[in-house]
Amino acid sequence: MISISKKPLLFSRTASQGDEPNPSGLEQAKAKMKSAGMRITQPRIAIFDVLLRQTKPASVEQIHANIDNKISCDLVTVYRCMSAFEDIGLARRAFFHNGTVLYELKMGEPSRYHIVCKETQQVNEINTAIAHELQVAIDRVQQKLRELGFDKVEHIVEFFGVSPRQQQPALSRP
Repeated sequence: MISISKKPLLFSRTASQGDEPNPSGLEQAKAKMKSAGMRITQPRIAIFDVLLRQTKPASVEQIHANIDNKISCDLVTVYRCMSAFEDIGLARRAFFHNGTVLYELKMGEPSRYHIVCKETQQVNEINTAIAHELQVAIDRVQQKLRELGFDKVEHIVEFFGVSPRQQQPALSRP
């Protein structure tokens, strides 16, 4: 499940051909932190660097384990930084069905949704067409809620199931 807030797209990992080159993700993150009144510290940079290298949502423990050993950064610092990154729109929160909180960068790409296999805990990103269809429905609901007077509308969507690969052995049993 991913916690998504509808805010303008702030970041871009790469520039399109013909566009002016965008500042690196790290430079954009530093600017975002500064504008939010956050100090630019080595632990925050190290944590952001780990997030840049992640291809799937990661737990705070996984992020902590992947921080360069030369940087002094304890687990509590990672928890606090991830909370701050989420507050300022640098990261999104996701969850495993067992309650484990996962984080991923929020770098200007469309919202990403995941499905977690209940058997293997493997996280798979939902394909673009289904994610787009879901986002259209969510946008419609959020707009209706705003029309009813709600402000700062956000959502959390979670999908859990048993992957087809895990079902095959069960189906072939007598």
